Amino acid sequence: MAKRSRRRGHIEERSNGTFRAVVSAGTNPLTGKRLVLKSEPVEDWDEAEVELTRLLSQVDEQKHARTNLTVLELIDKWCTVNESKQARKTRQRRDQLIRDYIAPRFEGVKAKKFTTDPKASIEFLEGYYALLQSCRFNNVRGTYHKAKDHKCEPLANSSVRAIHFILTAAFKQGLKWGYVGTNVPAMADPPGFDQPEPDPPTPEELTPLMNEAFKSLDWGLFLWLTMITGSRRGEMCVLRWTDLNAERRRLHIKRAGDQLAGEVVETTTKRKQHHHVTLDDLTMELLERYRDQCAGQCKALGVELSSDAFIFSGSPDFSTALKPNTATQRYRRAAKRHKLRSTRLHSIRHYSATELLSAGVDIKTVQGRIGHTSAATTLKFYVAWTDRADQSAAQVLAQTIPRPSYENHRRAPHAYETLAATLQQDIASGKYPVGSELPLSRDLAALHKVSVGTVSRAIGELKKPAL
Repeated sequence: MAKRSRRRGHIEERSNGTFRAVVSAGTNPLTGKRLVLKSEPVEDWDEAEVELTRLLSQVDEQKHARTNLTVLELIDKWCTVNESKQARKTRQRRDQLIRDYIAPRFEGVKAKKFTTDPKASIEFLEGYYALLQSCRFNNVRGTYHKAKDHKCEPLANSSVRAIHFILTAAFKQGLKWGYVGTNVPAMADPPGFDQPEPDPPTPEELTPLMNEAFKSLDWGLFLWLTMITGSRRGEMCVLRWTDLNAERRRLHIKRAGDQLAGEVVETTTKRKQHHHVTLDDLTMELLERYRDQCAGQCKALGVELSSDAFIFSGSPDFSTALKPNTATQRYRRAAKRHKLRSTRLHSIRHYSATELLSAGVDIKTVQGRIGHTSAATTLKFYVAWTDRADQSAAQVLAQTIPRPSYENHRRAPHAYETLAATLQQDIASGKYPVGSELPLSRDLAALHKVSVGTVSRAIGELKKPAL
C-alpha cells in the first residue's frame, strides 16, 4: 500500500472573511517544535493561493526563517560569538550603534519578517539609511524636525555603513546557523564612503608649536618621534627603551596602548603587524640626551632606570606608560593656542605621510614607515593635497610635455601699434630728434597711409610712461 504524503500547506478562511496561507516548514532548531509559516491576510481566495505558492517555494529553496528570533536577539547571538574576535574599541563602537540606532528601530521586529518580504525589507533598510543621513535623530520614529529645540545633525556615512555591516554580519551568521533563510540586509546598498579630507599642519604652522614643546624635552621628543615615525599615539605611548636598537638606529613598533578605566593596557598594533622605522642622526642625538635625563631623574629618586622602562611615562621612575588621552589633550591645547586648523594629534601622522610623498619618497617606503598593510590606504586616507606638491607637478608637466607652436595664433598688431613702433624707431635713429616736434598729424597720416585718428592714438601710446 502506497504511503500517503503529508499535507504541506493549506488556505484557511478567517472569521473576518479574509484568507491566509499556512505552510508547514519543518521544526524550530532552538525549540524542536513544529514550525509553521503564515502569510499576511488577503481579501480573496486567488491572492491566498499566490501566497501559498510563494511560501511553499521559500520552504523548497530553504529561504524561510526557521525561528521566531527577533532582529535584536539575532544580533545579540552574533555579538556573543564575535566578542573575543573584535578589539575593545570596536566592540564599544558596535554596542553604541546597536543601542542608539538599531535597537530603537528594530525593537520587537522578527528576523523572519525580512525573509517573508525581501523587497519590502530592502526598501525599508535603504530608507532608514537615508533618514539617518539626513538627521541622526531619525533613529526613533516620529521625530518632529520643526520643533524649536531640534537641530538636524546628519549621521556620518561611515557610521551608517557600520550599522549596515552589523545587520549584514548578524544575518550572515543566522543564515549559517539556520535561523534565517536569506541574508536580506546584504542585498541593501549602504551609503558610499565619506570623502577623506586629511588636513595636516604645514611646516610653518608646526614650527612655533614644536619650539614651545621642546621647552620640556620629554614632550618635545614625543611630538618629534610621532612626526618622524608617523606612529599612532597608542604605539608611541608604550614604547620601551628595549624597542630602540641604537646600533642599527632603528625603532621597533610592535605594541599599542589602550586606555581603559584610567589605566594603559598593552595590546597588539591596529593591524597586528610589527614594523621597523630607521631614525636619523638628530633623532638619535635627542634620544641619547633624553635617556641621560631619565637616568639622572631616576638616580635622584634612588633607583636605576630599568632597561625595559617606558620611553614616555606618567610616573617619575618610568615604570608606567604615558596615557594616550593625556597626550591627546595636551596636543589639543597647544594646537588651539597656535591656532592650527586641526587640533587632533593624529594630524601629525597625516603630516608625516604627506611630507614624505611630497619630497619624492616612494609609496612603499612611506607605507612601511607608518605601518599600513596597503599602499592604497596611505594614498586614500593619509596624504593631503599640498600647494608645494601641486606646483612641482605643474613644473614637471611643463618640462616634459612637447611645447606647442603658437606663433600663428598670436594676435596681429593694430595699425596704431605698428605706427607707434615705427615712430619710436624714427626718434631713436635721430630722424625726429628728441625735443623737436613731430610733423602734423595729417602729414604723418598721408606719409604712412593711415587715418588722422590712428596717428593721434599712436602718439598717445608714445606719451605713455614706460613700465
